[in-house]
Amino acid sequence: MQDSSLKHSPARHLALQGASNFRDLGGYPTTDGRTTRWRHIFRSNHLGQLTAADVEIIRALGVRSAFDFRGVEERAAGICVVEEITVHSLPIEPTVVAALRAELVAGRLTAPVASEIMRDSYRNYVRHNTHSFRTLFGHLLEDRAPLVIHCTAGKDRTGFASALILHALGVPDDVIAEDYLLTNQHYKRDALAAIDLPEDVRNAIGSVEASYLAAAFEAVGKEYGDLETYLRDGLRIGPPEQEALRARYLQS
Repeated sequence: MQDSSLKHSPARHLALQGASNFRDLGGYPTTDGRTTRWRHIFRSNHLGQLTAADVEIIRALGVRSAFDFRGVEERAAGICVVEEITVHSLPIEPTVVAALRAELVAGRLTAPVASEIMRDSYRNYVRHNTHSFRTLFGHLLEDRAPLVIHCTAGKDRTGFASALILHALGVPDDVIAEDYLLTNQHYKRDALAAIDLPEDVRNAIGSVEASYLAAAFEAVGKEYGDLETYLRDGLRIGPPEQEALRARYLQS
């Protein structure tokens, strides 16, 4: 997918020095012929290493709210450096690295094992963390745009949240999948993160795969029956709320 869906559209990926995965969810087509609004909802990795120039770019975008899925220790390690942004914590504690290290100690750790641990973490977003995504949608209905959604890397917790938002707005599945996979083009991994793990394992957890997102939606089907029921019963986004979201975040 190109960085902009139309010749004169804004850039989808903003090349910040201190955040490698800062992207706009605008410009995507919906099944009813509208498009998602540019410069309303952004997704990113964490905002704790932004440079002064980055901060000026984000100020110019008018971002005033951040919805942060990081756990307690993650947040302390990278506090948002933009003073004007109000940070709303929606914590989903990370579990992947601890699970990987347990497999390493047991002598069972391989790249396929790492990929399955990733898939299971996505299933757990649905099984155990739906409340955090529900709270996010409650905020979205209050129309706090421009806003940014992020975790540490901006690829897993943020990736699932972004997929849910785009689904609720009526964006087709293939477009949602393309947005999700853009992380592999833009996210720059921390070379020192989990350095005790084998390189192929770090590659598996440092990127995104279609099967990861698919695992979350498989869990939606198993726990709720289908996505519309999950939106209604799990996230409390029934038809009236979906229409309200679309009125705020779509344009003709």
